[in-house]
Amino acid sequence: MVMVVTDRARYESPDSLIAAARAAARAGVDLIQVRERGLEDGDLVRLVRDMKQATKGSSCRTVVNDRVDVAVAADADGAHLPARAYAAASVRAWVGDGFLIGRSVHSEAEARSAVEAGGCDYLIFGTVFPSASKPDGHAPAGIDALRRVCASVPLPVLAIGGITVPRLPEVVAAGAAGIAAIGLFATPDEAALTDTVRSVRAAFSGR
Repeated sequence: MVMVVTDRARYESPDSLIAAARAAARAGVDLIQVRERGLEDGDLVRLVRDMKQATKGSSCRTVVNDRVDVAVAADADGAHLPARAYAAASVRAWVGDGFLIGRSVHSEAEARSAVEAGGCDYLIFGTVFPSASKPDGHAPAGIDALRRVCASVPLPVLAIGGITVPRLPEVVAAGAAGIAAIGLFATPDEAALTDTVRSVRAAFSGR
């Protein structure tokens, strides 16, 4: 499973962010997580709708970070919940089946708790490696922690944080079902993006 996490600050304009989402969908990305804190509600709804339109006709699905209400309003495919957000089971009771729900976890205990509580389709674990998206001094969890989390839960676990193509064999060997990343996919060059997505898929298909 390959997830792009958005960061509009890395693009020249909203249009270039949408173009990047379209390119990612064409490249074969499975999920785009719209993670745009600081946007007004209406602007966020419009952005999610634009993402949906840009990826229409592909197998790529769009999920919204944290804001389940925005995900529902924009007809997104799902929502991604922070580690300390409301219970996924409560969200599931509201949105029903067919709505994708993920949760971020930062330890084996959090992963087990998320599974026991129910309602989730997948987990994201990190930060695995040092990441430019995190402040200085943020200690990465490490590959061994990823391995323990993957072994402790039945749900697919995506690794996030400092993911690069050379690090993919470690992530695959740790048992991850895929990756989520910001910087790895943040390029305006569609050919380069396609090559990166192919490299990720090749790493996981060869396990």
